Amino acid sequence: MTAEDSGYSLAGLHHVQLSIPPGGEDACRAFWGDVLGMAEVEKPPVLAARGGCWFRGGGIEVHLGVEEDFRPARKAHPGILVTGVRALAARLQARGVAVTWDDDLPGYRRFHTHDGLGNRLEFLEPR
Repeated sequence: MTAEDSGYSLAGLHHVQLSIPPGGEDACRAFWGDVLGMAEVEKPPVLAARGGCWFRGGGIEVHLGVEEDFRPARKAHPGILVTGVRALAARLQARGVAVTWDDDLPGYRRFHTHDGLGNRLEFLEPR
């Protein structure tokens, strides 16, 4: 039975949440805001009290939430579609962020990298 047969349908992805350590907000602003060029979104007051920060750009939203026993995601990662994946890789590298190209996914040009806190990220573009 499909979702549509059950009276509902999946409508899209609202956001991806990644964990950050306490006090990691400035590193998030440097990477997600300054390097990637995403706009910081004001969190609702009740959620802002928990720390962390949110960013939006290109039709996606990333929430970065404080986790006391933070460990960066080494395997789990968001796969973010981009236009101009080579230009993004060059921008990251120019700012000292390492990228690792991976041609193992047919139909896509992609690379993996890490945010300023060690979380794994994938950026990909259809060929």
